[in-house]
Amino acid sequence: MEERTLAIIKPDGVARNLIGAVLERIEDQGMKVVAMKMIRMTKAQAKGFYKVHEGKPFYESLTDFMSSGPCVVMVLEGEDVIARYRQLMGATNYKDAAEGTLRREYAKDVEKNVVHGSDSKENALFEISYFFAALEIHAG
Repeated sequence: MEERTLAIIKPDGVARNLIGAVLERIEDQGMKVVAMKMIRMTKAQAKGFYKVHEGKPFYESLTDFMSSGPCVVMVLEGEDVIARYRQLMGATNYKDAAEGTLRREYAKDVEKNVVHGSDSKENALFEISYFFAALEIHAG
């Protein structure tokens, strides 16, 4: 079933010039990029995006990190793309991530783990609309 998900190359990935490497891996897996832009979130915007984690011990450091530099936000489209992109990303803790995943190969920290991806259809809808207007998304 064709679906869409949000993908983010986090500030550490952008700073380490990993944009092309991440994009290549996404496209090699047959996922289509149907929207993409570079942004820099304010602390307030990061807090709004990660509001589901408000009150958790890592919330402040996560929102500080996500507003510390530019990110590349993308909408990916494809068959079961949410699950497929999450598999490509690997476990949140890069030490637990499987060989060949983005986080295993590129992450250096649990929080600074290079990429983000939606974890459900409901969250994908919220996350995509947080960064993209309908006219910015192009059919794959």
